[in-house]
Amino acid sequence: MTLSGKTLLITGASRGIGKAIALRAARDAANVIVVAKTTEPHPKLPGTIHSAVEEIEAAGGQGLACAADIRDEEQVRAAVAAGVQRFGGIDILVNNASAIFLAGTLETPMKRFDLMHSVNTRGTFLVSQCCLPHLLKAPNPHILNISPPLNMDAKWFAPHVAYTMAKFGMSMCVLGMAEELRSKGVAVNALWPATVIATAAVQNLLGGDDVIRRARKPDIVANAAHAILVRSSRAHTGEFFIDQQVLAAAGVDDFRPYAVDPNSQLLPDFFV
Repeated sequence: MTLSGKTLLITGASRGIGKAIALRAARDAANVIVVAKTTEPHPKLPGTIHSAVEEIEAAGGQGLACAADIRDEEQVRAAVAAGVQRFGGIDILVNNASAIFLAGTLETPMKRFDLMHSVNTRGTFLVSQCCLPHLLKAPNPHILNISPPLNMDAKWFAPHVAYTMAKFGMSMCVLGMAEELRSKGVAVNALWPATVIATAAVQNLLGGDDVIRRARKPDIVANAAHAILVRSSRAHTGEFFIDQQVLAAAGVDDFRPYAVDPNSQLLPDFFV
């Protein structure tokens, strides 16, 4: 039940949920290929690919910083090649990188529509495609998309149809790839939080400190991801996991330590 010696490629791993998953793997002495765009500090978005690698190595793992925009095929292929050259292969892919813009149809510029679909759906497909030749050589290969259950209730589309379509595109990759790769032993699953998670995106886009107080820390998603990724890839595929349910099944019954403010009422995430 460890990721020791495994190599993970994680998109969007310079901060937030992606970095939390990387650090949890690092505590098992795993190797992490950090794929993200941020190479220099940003005033509103703390963390870079280089600072993430420093934290990964301080936690006991080995890290490789790969600057890449997952919309760019050449950059993605170069990052995958660099990771394979450094660590000898790829065992696990975590498609975490995502773009969000919550607005109605008239209020959504096509530039934003294109960004969300290029990062969320196309980016997930592209990175999966590039990693797959290496995953097929791994003894227990996993793809884990940080995306929601496919819930076709209109209430999840109406307020932000463009974002929902783009995010569900990641989940549709799970649905299709899991069945496509089942016979090859590659697990493809989704993981989504039961509550809002305290990340920079939430801080900046969804309501600031008031929302953060009602959120959980990224560690809950990271620990749930770890619980999924140590399972047999042939026994667990095509599933849409919720973080709290995964940890409850693993015996966790006290989730208060994950709360940013244990005295605040938690705010459910979208699609749950």
